[in-house]
Amino acid sequence: MAKQLAVLVEAGPKGKRFVALARDWPGLERGGKTAEEAVAALTAYLPRYASIAKRAGFGEEFAAQERVRVVDRFEGTGSTDFWGISFGKSPTDFAPFSPQALERQLALLSASWAEFDAVARRVSADLAKGPRGGGRDRAQVVRHVLVNEEDWAKMVGVRASERAILTPKGLRTHRSAFLDAIRARHAAGEPARSWPLPYLIRHSAYHTLDHAWEMEDKDLGGRQPARTPRW
Repeated sequence: MAKQLAVLVEAGPKGKRFVALARDWPGLERGGKTAEEAVAALTAYLPRYASIAKRAGFGEEFAAQERVRVVDRFEGTGSTDFWGISFGKSPTDFAPFSPQALERQLALLSASWAEFDAVARRVSADLAKGPRGGGRDRAQVVRHVLVNEEDWAKMVGVRASERAILTPKGLRTHRSAFLDAIRARHAAGEPARSWPLPYLIRHSAYHTLDHAWEMEDKDLGGRQPARTPRW
């Protein structure tokens, strides 16, 4: 097993924001105002990502990668500078990859979904607000994540109604169709419109986990009972 966790650093064109992303672990991405800050933020999130790797069956492999090493750098887009999120396509996103490598990525994406679902079930319905009282509650975060996921699935030809994906059965059906459509595109050598498939997978996993961790951080805990989400 590799002892080093390979990290790519994406720089916004104006150098305002940087993103560190784990090359082999979809969803493990963090931003900062400098490359060093981004890498430090990613390193701080390794314990949180460990549960994702474990869910996907790669817990020992992830735990063995004890040291973070920057292996490549690339330029992002204006959105990278503005949001501090990866919007650039890395060299790795365009590299050929096997069906086995694809299944590994999809297992980690599925584990990200499972983690999100588990967090949404256990956190409080209301979430801590910002200093000016802004912010979404749990139901709003869930809807935001699932609606975005449904929109990205259209890029591989999968369509579902918002009403459907907000039900347990509809969400399971949608996710299964999404994974199968990615497999079909890979087999045909086709991207997801202008997105390489690895970028679609890691961007989806990142967005899901970022909001799962947001809910964890804003959970009001025992201060109010958490109602069971509809989905």
